[in-house]
Amino acid sequence: MNGETFIKICGITSEADAFTAIGLGADAIGIVFAPSPRQVSIATAKDIVRRLPHDVWSVGVFRDESPLRVVNIANEVGLSIVQLHGNETPETVSFIAQRVKLVIKAISINMISEAQINAYEAELLLVDGPNPGSGEVYDWSRAVSYVEPSRMILSGGLTPENVGAAVANIRPFGVDVSTGVEMAPGIKDPRKIMAFVNAVRDAESSRPHRGPVIGAEDDKNDEPFDWSKS
Repeated sequence: MNGETFIKICGITSEADAFTAIGLGADAIGIVFAPSPRQVSIATAKDIVRRLPHDVWSVGVFRDESPLRVVNIANEVGLSIVQLHGNETPETVSFIAQRVKLVIKAISINMISEAQINAYEAELLLVDGPNPGSGEVYDWSRAVSYVEPSRMILSGGLTPENVGAAVANIRPFGVDVSTGVEMAPGIKDPRKIMAFVNAVRDAESSRPHRGPVIGAEDDKNDEPFDWSKS
């Protein structure tokens, strides 16, 4: 990734939106398998993922799903990364991490603790707001007290208007957005995606790559997640 901030556009529900996000500079697309207006079927996910360029990462988002089912879906769809956005235990995270390429564990800022961070066997931690999926903005600087920025994906109320400040001040490994770049639930707005990506890139300064290697040659070809709004 050449030291750039990892950008994930989540809640992708169609191939058209996936390629729009990629074409405008996203590094990864997120596909939601948990109950949500943005939830997609396994068949739809497979159709999207199999057409992705090899340097773009597909992230499957799950919430309190059976660990074995998560692994099976990841393998069937061909997901690059599994994101666990529920109340998964460290044991569940470990089980999944041993069977997929990469795991992101999402944590609410209100539930975060040093003990919790150390307990999870996940390469990356996504820090969300106090009510995950609500799209609420919170004090992002609180996340740095617990999570090393090189391991952090910042989420929670990010928009094209505020993501630049978040990147400039926190310097996380990555940022995640869904509702902040939509025209309607599950339908992305190309203008907002472009503005979001441009804001991130404008806020960056030259720095060495940090965090796990994303996009190795032998690998395959992800607001916050809104679980309740319709």
